[in-house]
Amino acid sequence: MAQLQPLDHATLEAAARWYVDLRDEAPDGAVCEAHQRWLERDPRHLQAWERLARLQDKLGQINPAIGRSTLAGARARRRDVLKVLSILLVAGGAGTLAWNTTAMPVLMADQRTATGERRRVRLDDGTQLQLNTATAVDVRYSASLREVRLLKGEIQIETARDPQARPFIVHTAEGSIRALGTRFVVRSEAGRSEVSVQEHAVEVRTASLSGPVVRVDAGQQLGFHQNSIEPVQQANPQADAWTRDMLVANDWRLGDFIAQLQRYRPGHLGCDPAVAVLRISGAFHLGNTDTVLDNLTSTLPVRIRRFSRYWVSVEPT
Repeated sequence: MAQLQPLDHATLEAAARWYVDLRDEAPDGAVCEAHQRWLERDPRHLQAWERLARLQDKLGQINPAIGRSTLAGARARRRDVLKVLSILLVAGGAGTLAWNTTAMPVLMADQRTATGERRRVRLDDGTQLQLNTATAVDVRYSASLREVRLLKGEIQIETARDPQARPFIVHTAEGSIRALGTRFVVRSEAGRSEVSVQEHAVEVRTASLSGPVVRVDAGQQLGFHQNSIEPVQQANPQADAWTRDMLVANDWRLGDFIAQLQRYRPGHLGCDPAVAVLRISGAFHLGNTDTVLDNLTSTLPVRIRRFSRYWVSVEPT
């Protein structure tokens, strides 16, 4: 049996491009012949193509809907090539999936942000969508609905008036939020979603469709799970501070503050239990989390211990 050779990035990218080209409607004979010549040119080309074939089989075994929305639905656009390439890079040499099925939709999302990144996107109807750190969303507009699926993280939506009067709905794993001409923030994390409304109102229902639809007005927020909705509360007025690159704390425990700051930087950021109970208030710029940490030492009895760039701890002085 021939020994498998390491596959370089260029070979995997070429395989991804061929896959997208061959899935673009019905390729003509010349395209198929060119692909065959590419396969025969180098053993690594065939190896990369076989990995992609094994991965396609694996996708079909996991969930047909996931398969259709990933490889089988690809079109010849740069974004689709990069999506297929990402899957090839993450999949192991044997073509097996190196992540669980919940992580795959995040990898294949229409819009994603990395840790510490924030991005503003204008949707086709003029709706403004802002993605917070480590966030992934899919956007699906049809003749009857405008839908955003929050797969992970946090977003702010400012809906535009739609000439077709299509409802605007945000879905999370825990339920759905229907906008009533509004601006609101949605966060989904660890089996719980939370919505905070800045303008107008939204309607919330659980994924299980159990219980009533709950209206949330401007200045209010609530959390919900797949089977239950928490009571409506007064909204945190700084729930959207991250859209201005700020983290605003109002008499927070230092441990809670560090946990929030951790969301905006890669690696590990810990807080010693001995100082976690200290209180902190203020507005902190998220553009440089190292500066935020260093400033803590001037107001609190703490020191910042850096074991490496990606392993930092807040400890007593």
